[in-house]
Parts: sequence; C-alpha cells; structure tokens
Amino acid sequence: MTRPNILWYCTDQQRFDTIGALGNSQVQTPTIDELVKNGVSFTNAYCQSPICTPSRASIMTGLYPSRTRNTRNGNDTFPSDVPLISKLIADSGYNCGLIGKFHLVSAGRRPEPRLDDGFDYWQHSHAPRDDWPAGEHAYADWVRANGENLDLLRKSDDRVPSEFHQTKWASDCAIDFISRDHSTPWMLNINVYDPHPPFIPPSDYEKQFKAEDMPGPHFRESDLKHQKTLKNVDFQGEPKKPEEHDAKSIQAKYYAMIALIDDQLARILQTLDETEQRQNTVIIFTSDHGEMLGDHGLMLKGCRFYEGLIKVPLIFSFPKEFESNLQCNGITELLDLSATLLAVAGIEIPDYHQGKNLLPILTGQTPGDEIRNSARCEYFDALDTQFTSGSGSFATMYRDDRYKLCVYHNQNLGELYDLLEDPWEFNDLWNDPEYSEIKNRLIYESFNSHVNLTTNVGSKRIAPM
Repeated sequence: MTRPNILWYCTDQQRFDTIGALGNSQVQTPTIDELVKNGVSFTNAYCQSPICTPSRASIMTGLYPSRTRNTRNGNDTFPSDVPLISKLIADSGYNCGLIGKFHLVSAGRRPEPRLDDGFDYWQHSHAPRDDWPAGEHAYADWVRANGENLDLLRKSDDRVPSEFHQTKWASDCAIDFISRDHSTPWMLNINVYDPHPPFIPPSDYEKQFKAEDMPGPHFRESDLKHQKTLKNVDFQGEPKKPEEHDAKSIQAKYYAMIALIDDQLARILQTLDETEQRQNTVIIFTSDHGEMLGDHGLMLKGCRFYEGLIKVPLIFSFPKEFESNLQCNGITELLDLSATLLAVAGIEIPDYHQGKNLLPILTGQTPGDEIRNSARCEYFDALDTQFTSGSGSFATMYRDDRYKLCVYHNQNLGELYDLLEDPWEFNDLWNDPEYSEIKNRLIYESFNSHVNLTTNVGSKRIAPM
C-alpha cells in the first residue's frame, strides 16, 4: 500500500467489553461503533502487562516488558539500545506527533524526560492535574491560558467541565495537528488519561448514566474467599463486595468517561473528513490495559490477570484497503499492534521485534481466527508496594486457545481457568487433580515462553568463535 497517515488513539485503562458494537448495550460509543462497522476488530487482544509503563514500553519497542528491561511504574530511566517504533517511523519520513500521556519513564515528582522518540509535535500531559510548573505540562498550560485553574474548577463537586477536560484538550491538539499543511505522511499518537481513575467524569456526562441501569461487576461470594489466598500479591486496594465498592455507581461513571472519549474522537474524525484526509488515514483505537471495575471483588489494577484487566479493545479502520465489519477472535497481543504500525508505515520489521504483522488479516488475505497459539502477560514488581497490599510481586500469565494459567512466583500460588466453560474465571482449577496434567503442560509451555521470548542472549553472533 502507499504510505498512509496513521491516527493512533490510545485510552488509559479501558476494558475490552466497553464498545457498543461489540456487545455492550449500556455504553454510548457511536463513533467507535462506526470504526467497528468500517474496520477490523480483534476481540481477544491482550496487553503485555496490566500496568501502564511496562505495557506502553512493550508497545513502543515491540518487545515483552522483561525483554525491554522496563517492567515498573515509577522507573528512573529507559533503555536506549532498542529504538522506539515512533523513532523508526519518523526516520522513515513520517511527521510524528504525540498528544497526552507517554509514560515510558516516571512522571512522578518531575516532568517526564524526553527520550529519542521521533516526535516533532509534542503536547505532553501525563495526568490532568494543575500542579505542574509553567511550561512543563501542555494541558495545565492550556487550562491556565484559558484563564482557569483546575483546583478551583474542582472545588464544587470535583468535576472538571467538559470544555476544560483533558480529553477535550487532546482533541483540540489533534485538530490543530491534522489541519496543518503536511508535505509528508504523518502519524499522530493520542493518549488520553480517561477512563483511568479517579472516576470523575464531567457532570453533564455523569448524569447520562444511572447506577441502577448498570449490570454491575462479574462477582460471586466465593470470590472474596479466593482473593484472600492472594492477599500477599500486589493490588491497589482490598477485595470487597460490589455494594461496598459502590461498583454500579463507579461503572456508570466509567461509562460516562468513555462517552466523552467517543464524542471527542468524533471531532477528530470530522476534521479528517473536512480536510479530505480520511480516505488516506489508518485509524487505530486501543488501550494500554483494562480495569477490574469490581470483578471478583477487585477495583483498579495490580498483579492479577483477569479478562477485564488484561484484554483491551483493538480496532483498525481504513476503508480504502482494510476489511469492513470483520471481528477476529484469534489471540492477539499489543505487540502485534506495534508490528502492524511499522508495516503500515512501510518499514521492514526488525529481526528482534516480537510482534506479528496483522496486515494480511486486515486486508483479507488470511483469516483472523488463528493468529497466535498463546498470549503472555507479565507483572514484575510493577507497582510501588507502599501503595499496594502486596510486597513486590512477580507473576506471569500464559493462555492458549482454551486455558489461562497464572503463576505468582515465590508465593507457591497459581490459577488455572477454562475460558471455554468459564469465561469470567470463577472456577479456579489450579488444585483440581483432574486438571493436573493440563496444569503441568501449561506450566511447561509458559516456562518455555519465558525462556524463548524474554531472555536477552546478548549481541549478534558474527563468527563461529
């Protein structure tokens, strides 16, 4: 294909089951639904870590987090020996822009340092706060330039009005970038902070969703007993019953945040139409990881690998050349998004890259029901344990076409689920003797994946000795 523009929209902490056209009747996502109708959706797409920085590092390098040597939130530095895909795309002749969050290194107590990222257009906003020094946070500067102060805006009910919301600001920046006179193809990476907690949508969106209309989390009373066995494994908060979490109310707020995202994405797509660039722009919608949202008694994120936390939306739309209204249920990873971005840009995928190019599926050359044999997800001391219930956990997830294996290393703990019979993971088969052979096989395969996929064997061999 001729090298198209790339519009890559990535939300933060959005579950896979939050798209109307993919089966959720409570959400309001007409814009995303249009992308589903006019594109290709991967309905079993897994992130490589349930935590922001390692997941984003994996996407931006094409390597599993442990292979990248970047597994923690709050990390000081980023390895320089593997180029970011944005740098490769920029070096190939694309004009690259970044709006919103990046989070490959810590943005705590400091502005996030720039890497060799290839972005010419840089409108950085790690989190929608107003406590950043002037000139060091684009969103906060925009709020102040419009004569407002986020702290004052929040004082009444802790709700920032829609017109001053970070998601709206991101669309303003995107419209600015898209409307410029581009002499080369461009890639724009938009990373909004929502629907990341705290769950505080603008009031005009919150009132559109009622707690009593929400389906609530996937929860059984037995979940609380099960989570007690994992009490020493990192997580943000303690397991509770849905009513103790006020889970339906939070779900309503979460859906309100997604509705705002959908409306603001519509503004961006309208600009593509108005500038006559839509037909030459590949549009991608995804998220870095999910959110528990009360499932199994858990809220937020941490060292768990349940579907709501590690499975994310992954939608490609390019009516000019891609299939339309195609839903693929083959196992995919966000590493595959990384490889496909390079392929779309016409760049040869490096030998070290661990993703699979999805272009043959997107263009209808190969089916999308068998893509990978397995998916891998990692949690290696990913959260600051002073803010979690655990103590620096290490864990891995491995799933094949039917079963999911989770191993909590050094804890003598694990989980095993039959996703065919038990898609919401209520029946842990780890200690069931009837499944011991399956468990042993999956442990063996998971160990092989760790050795074969994440071991750094050093520099390239140039001679036999």
